[in-house]
Amino acid sequence: MSSELLDALTALEQQKGISRDVIVDAIEAALVTAYKRNFNQAQNVRVDLNLNKGTMAVYSRKDVVEEVEDERLQISLEDAQLINPVYELTDIVEEEVTPRDFGRIAAQTAKQVVTQRVREAERGLIYEEYIDREEDIVNGIVERMDPKNLFVGLGKVEAVLPSSEQIQTESYAPHDRIKVYITKVERTARGPQVFVSRTHPGLLRRLFELEVPEIYDGTVEIKSIAREAGDRSKISVYTTNEEVDPVGSCVGSRGARVQTISNELNGEKVDIVEWSEDPVIFVANALSPSKVIDVQVNEEERSTTVVVPDYQLSLAIGKRGQNARLAAKLTGWKIDIKSETDARELGIYPREESLAVPLEELEANTDEFLEAYEYEEETPAESVEDFDLYADEEKED
Repeated sequence: MSSELLDALTALEQQKGISRDVIVDAIEAALVTAYKRNFNQAQNVRVDLNLNKGTMAVYSRKDVVEEVEDERLQISLEDAQLINPVYELTDIVEEEVTPRDFGRIAAQTAKQVVTQRVREAERGLIYEEYIDREEDIVNGIVERMDPKNLFVGLGKVEAVLPSSEQIQTESYAPHDRIKVYITKVERTARGPQVFVSRTHPGLLRRLFELEVPEIYDGTVEIKSIAREAGDRSKISVYTTNEEVDPVGSCVGSRGARVQTISNELNGEKVDIVEWSEDPVIFVANALSPSKVIDVQVNEEERSTTVVVPDYQLSLAIGKRGQNARLAAKLTGWKIDIKSETDARELGIYPREESLAVPLEELEANTDEFLEAYEYEEETPAESVEDFDLYADEEKED
C-alpha cells in the first residue's frame, strides 16, 4: 500500500467525516472481489491491509475437515497438522496467496467499488444527521426552481420545498436565504432526500422558540397553533408561573418579538392568546381582538355559541370568516357567533349564567394585539355561518 493511499484515507476521514475503519473495510471487500474476478479463484479469501507497514496480503481460508469434498474450500486434518500441529477439526487454515501483480490489478478493479462504498458511507452520515433534525428549523439558500418545486441548499444536502408547502404570497429568487421546517427525511437510491416546508405550523412554533426565551426554557408553553400561511395565524400559550405574562412575553416590548416573526413569514400576522382549560375563557380569548360578552358551551356536541357586541360582530368573524375559523381550529371547538341584538331576539342572552371572566379582563388581552397590528373587518353578517357559506361557494366557482 502506497503512502499516497494512506494520505487519501486520512484526507477522507478529515474532510468527509468518514471513519478510517469504514474506508478500510470497503477497500478490503473490493480487493477480495478483484482477486476472485481477475484470477478466476472461487475459494474463500481474506485481504489484510496493514496501515502501519503499508502492506497488503491475500490469504486463502480453508476449513479443517475429516474428508475433503472441495479442495478450494477445505483441507484435511492430516494436511493441516503438517502446516501446524495445533490445528483441529472445524479450525480455519489460512495461507498467503498474494499474486505478484495483484497490486496493479487490484488498484484498477477496486477503484469504482471503493468509491461507491465511500459514497454510501457519506450518504449514511448525511441521512443520520438530518433524520435527527426532522421537525426542526434550518437556514437554507434557494439554489434553483422548477414549476413544481423549489430546491434549497442546506449545506451537505439539497432539500425540496414543494409548491404546496410554499407561502403563496412569497416570491423566491436564487441565492435568497430562507428559514424552512424539515418535515420528512427519506432514504433513496440517490441518497437522502429532505423535504421542507414554509407553511407547516411547526415552523411558527420553532420561530417562537428561537425568538422568545421564555418558550425556549419552558417557562411558557405553546399549547396549540392554527395557521393560514402567509395571511394570519393564532397560537395559544400558557404558563404555571404567576409572575410571567405568557402573552406579553411572546408579543415583546411594543410588539417587537412577534413582529420579528411576522417579518420572517413575509408579513403574516400572528395573534397570541392565553390558553385555558375552561372552554368559556379559551374560546373568548381565541376570538381576540374582538370583545366577547358571553360564551355558551354545549359539551356533547363540543360547540359554543358566542355573543359579541353588535359593533364587534364583523371583527369577531374576521375577513371572510378567518378570525372565527382560526379560533375554532385553535380551540378545537365549533364556534357560532351572534350579535348581541340577535342573541336577545333569540332569547339566548342575557341568561342567568354569565361569562366567568370579567369583560375588562378579556379586553386587556385584546389591546396588545391592536397596538401591534391593524385588523381588517368584514361587512357585518348575521352569524359566522354566513361567511363560511360564502367561502365555500367561492371555492366551488
